[in-house]
Amino acid sequence: MSEALELQLTLYPQPVLRKRAVEVEAFDADLGAFVDAMFGCMRRSGGVGLAAPQVGDRRRVLVLNPTGKPEDDLVLINPEIVDRSGPITLHEEGCLSFPGIYAEVRRPDRCRVTAVDAAGAPIEATYEGFTSRVVQHEFDHLEGVLLVDRMSPADKLQNRPLLEELVERYRAERTGS
Repeated sequence: MSEALELQLTLYPQPVLRKRAVEVEAFDADLGAFVDAMFGCMRRSGGVGLAAPQVGDRRRVLVLNPTGKPEDDLVLINPEIVDRSGPITLHEEGCLSFPGIYAEVRRPDRCRVTAVDAAGAPIEATYEGFTSRVVQHEFDHLEGVLLVDRMSPADKLQNRPLLEELVERYRAERTGS
């Protein structure tokens, strides 16, 4: 991969979004370029987090930046959430793979994560509040769990026209019509 790599978002219901991502084994320049390209795609798309399946890649890589400040860029490779704690909070979430769709999602306020960075160095950290929510959302993507799976029946009903539109767009792209 070159440093000029430009990734495109993968939209629901692309099958790659439903597959559990695979462990990263090579920590090399290609991985670094891929991580940089993920941040570029996330920023171009106006997101605060992005998981590799959302750009059509099966690796267990996620990037996030809950503040928008470059020094707050966070890369988690091969992450595992080892603990979730704190009060369960309900907040509206969106997803780059579901443009224009939002839903109220319940999540614990804190999560403790083990992972490695792009160089393969171990990370163990606890995230709270909004950062925890972003980590959990992106981790869901690595497990093949999507926003639509976290929606209440009311949110599914409210978002049904937009969900159907995404499915129709996917079918049209597959059939070339």
